[in-house]
Amino acid sequence: MSPESNRFAQYLRARRAQVKPEDVGFPQDAVRRVAGLKREEVAELAGISLEYYTRLEQGQPYQLSEQVLSGLSRALRLDADAARYFYRLALPEPPTRSTGTPSLSEHVIHLVDGWSDVPVFVEDSNLDIVVANDLSRAIFPFLAPGSNAALSMFSVPDKVRALDGWLPLARACVAGLRFQADPNDPRLQEIVGELSVRDPLFRELWADHHAEPFTSGEIDVFVDGFGLVRFDWQMLNVPGGLQMVVWAPASGSLAADAIDHVRAKLRTEAA
Repeated sequence: MSPESNRFAQYLRARRAQVKPEDVGFPQDAVRRVAGLKREEVAELAGISLEYYTRLEQGQPYQLSEQVLSGLSRALRLDADAARYFYRLALPEPPTRSTGTPSLSEHVIHLVDGWSDVPVFVEDSNLDIVVANDLSRAIFPFLAPGSNAALSMFSVPDKVRALDGWLPLARACVAGLRFQADPNDPRLQEIVGELSVRDPLFRELWADHHAEPFTSGEIDVFVDGFGLVRFDWQMLNVPGGLQMVVWAPASGSLAADAIDHVRAKLRTEAA
């Protein structure tokens, strides 16, 4: 069994278990012995034979057509982002770039360093932080260059995990990591291996096989003198498979005041 067919099989099994039978027209069964759909139900919904579908779930060699993939996407109730990831698993492209941190242009580095009004940092597809401006390093030291956003997310103390917004953000972080990272990259395997060993919640979220872009959101951060502050962030694509994360709060918000305070402190220290 190849790594590609094994990942595809794992995804089929995980997503099949998450589909409620009643949501796709099958009656509830009090004695149903499996979570979600049965194999024969997925095969029926997708318009393929049970034998063929069973081979796919077992990771045996397969040839997939657009019709089969479309049928499976419908049967598993995949949204557009999940379907994109599903197709990538089913029809992996030959590697076009070497693994490791992509190169970052001097122009982008100067842009980040010169962006003094809001926190900005750049990360790669594995969520490793490549470069960050002064504001970002001052407000979010856990996202400094050389750190990893996923590892940092699951290294916070219990009081942070108890915050209302932490679990949705952690779930989105894991789904984003799965969606954008190269599954053959040793660095991704290192991150997933470390988190899987040390964190039961990460293991649970990773096993769900949810995959979707990690593009925007909000996060609660403790800032000296302000307490808990909620920051909004937006991710922008950077050439080379990188993402720039910009924290741009609304004018007059507590987050904006906190950023102004930290920026003034940095200027005083520099002077």
